[in-house]
Order: sequence, then structure tokens, then C-alpha cells
Amino acid sequence: MKKLYAALFLLSMIWSTSFLFIKLLLDDIGPEGIVFYRCFFGALTLLIIMFIKKVKIDYKNLPKMTLIIAISLFNHAIPWLFLSFSETHLQSNEAAVLNAFTPIATLIIGYFFFTQKIHKKQWIGLFVGIIGLMIMMNINPSTIFSNNIIYSLFMLFVTFCYGLGSHLTKKYLQKIDVLIVSFLTLSISGLFGFFYMIILGKGTIKPFINFNVFSGVFGLGVLCSGLAYLLFYYMVKEGSAEFATMVTYIVPVFASVWGFLFLDEPISIKMIVGLLIVLLGVFITNSKGKSKINNSKANAAS
Repeated sequence: MKKLYAALFLLSMIWSTSFLFIKLLLDDIGPEGIVFYRCFFGALTLLIIMFIKKVKIDYKNLPKMTLIIAISLFNHAIPWLFLSFSETHLQSNEAAVLNAFTPIATLIIGYFFFTQKIHKKQWIGLFVGIIGLMIMMNINPSTIFSNNIIYSLFMLFVTFCYGLGSHLTKKYLQKIDVLIVSFLTLSISGLFGFFYMIILGKGTIKPFINFNVFSGVFGLGVLCSGLAYLLFYYMVKEGSAEFATMVTYIVPVFASVWGFLFLDEPISIKMIVGLLIVLLGVFITNSKGKSKINNSKANAAS
């Protein structure tokens, strides 16, 4: 569990920059370009790592390609496209707060489609975490949903995509190497993003002729996608889909920290209180899962 929690906080730190990168890149390459270049640089990063580690893909042991494509689209291409569209009208912190509904969406999908039980502690922990986020970000949910309702719904749709993708990954890609899973899903989503961008006539080469744009897609692709999804798939495999999606609770916390360090944004008492409540929610939600994970490993070892 120590490794899982370390991965959780490291991934939160990395993903907290993604909303900022997306906001900065929208005017230059648009939502379609963001999806393609994010997947492209992420997959390229993993391909280099695979080459260095001499990792080969055993296609015979992979599940059906249609299943891998579905997992790729629900984990990357579709949610990233709708997330980018949502940020054309929502502020980045509003998108981050709405994205924190991912654990709830994951529980709901698990209950209805994967015969998974929902325990009282999990519900309590999830709602405690959301309360902490609202306090920290000083955002009233009613203000988010009263303005730009369509784009707020886009973000909620994103959370259900993440939840479904996480469960499918846990169920069908459990025995596949994390590096291979990350590379395949990002590559497939990259192909989807490329054709979608070309068909709509939104193709652009700005990342290769503008250094600022290149820096943005590099950070979004290499850090927030390639390296980040190694951590995400590791948490899904070694922990659970619910545990992995808890990262969406802590991302806004670190986003505020980066603002304090690099943009001189003040850290308020509300943010500190909210952070403590968020961490309490994470602990409550996973207090039952800890013993469950340990027991499953013990059974496997025996």
C-alpha cells in the first residue's frame, strides 16, 4: 500500500499540470490537436522506454483488438476530447473540480455493469472528499452548473468514460505488462485523434514550428500522458479501479500548490482545510480496500 499511495501522490502532482497545459494550448491547436499530440508524444515516450528495456509485445496473449480499442477510447481519446472542449468555456479549476466526480462515476459503473458492491465507507469517503474540494477551491457547485451547463455536462461525461475505462482495464488487461498497456492504448487513441483532426480539417503543425506550443504538448504528452499513465495503470492493476481514480481528488490540491510556487497565488486557510478533508476522504474510502488488497495477494501467494 505504501507504493500505491506514493504512486497516487506522484500522479496527482503530474496530472495537476494537465488542465493548465490544455488551457494554454486551446487557442493554438484546438481540442482536436490536443488529443492527437498528447497521445502522440505520450506513445512516443513509451516506445523509447520499451526500446531501451527491450520490451516486446506478445500479440498472441493480448485480448481481442476490438476490446483494446474500446479501452483506449474510453481511457484517452474520448474523455480528452470532451475535456478539451469543456475548457473552451470552463476555467481550468472548474474542470478539475468536476473531474473529481470520477471516483463516484467509477463506483456507479462498477455497481451496474461489473457486479461490484458499494460499501457505506466508500460512499462516505467519496462525499467527504468532494466537500473538501469545494472548500479548498471556494467553488459552489450551483455556480458551475448554472453557467455553461453543456460544458459542465461534458466534464461529467468525461468522469464516466474514465470510470468505464478503468474497470475494463482491470478486468481484461490485468495480466498485460503496464508499459505495453500504456503504449498500445495511447497509440490507438493517437490514431483516432489524427484521423479525427484531419477529417475535420483541423490539422496543424504548430507544435513543430512554435517553441511555446511544442513545450506545452511535450509536457502534456510526455509527462501527463506517457509517464503518468504508467503510474495510473500500475495502480489499477496492483490496487483497484476505484483507488486509481481517487487521483482526481488530489489533482486540484497540487494545482493550487503549483499556483502558489510559480504564479505567486496565495494559499488560503480554506485551501489547507480543504486539503485535510480531501485526504480524510481518500483514507476513509480505501480503509476497507487495504485489507482486501492484502488478502488477495496472500491468497495468490498461497
